[in-house]
Amino acid sequence: MNPSLLIRALCLFLLVPSAWASNDSDAADKGFWYLQTSVVTRHFSPDPDHNNHQDLIGLESNDASGFLYGAATFRNSFSQRSYYAYAGKRFESDRYPVYLKVTGGLLQGYKGEYRDKIPLNQLGVAPVIIPSVGAHYGPVATEVVLLGFNAAMLTAGVRF
Repeated sequence: MNPSLLIRALCLFLLVPSAWASNDSDAADKGFWYLQTSVVTRHFSPDPDHNNHQDLIGLESNDASGFLYGAATFRNSFSQRSYYAYAGKRFESDRYPVYLKVTGGLLQGYKGEYRDKIPLNQLGVAPVIIPSVGAHYGPVATEVVLLGFNAAMLTAGVRF
């Protein structure tokens, strides 16, 4: 088993019991933290150079108002360690445990021959906007994240 996958699974496993102990409606009223990891990524135009195992670890703070901020580290499509610092807004459904989320921030990590694979990356740091749609059941959540016009990633995480 991949050691990084084992570490990510262990972190989520250790946080789930404490998250279940909290009342989910209280968490929504007061805000919550969200720890997530990548499950699978698919590129729309597959290339042998593409990495579909992002090893993402992200942590974000979600306010009761829906505003959020966070940071994530992952391996980009070309296996380079990358970092994303962001802020955004979560739009919860009133009837179902689903939501839309839009984040915007700065992405760093596309270097060398891959530097021009994302727009506006002349200085090694590029502005990005990332939409996603998610669902949650108690403290456990999953999201489908659109990575520009290039790929989609499925993530899983825990709210606490």
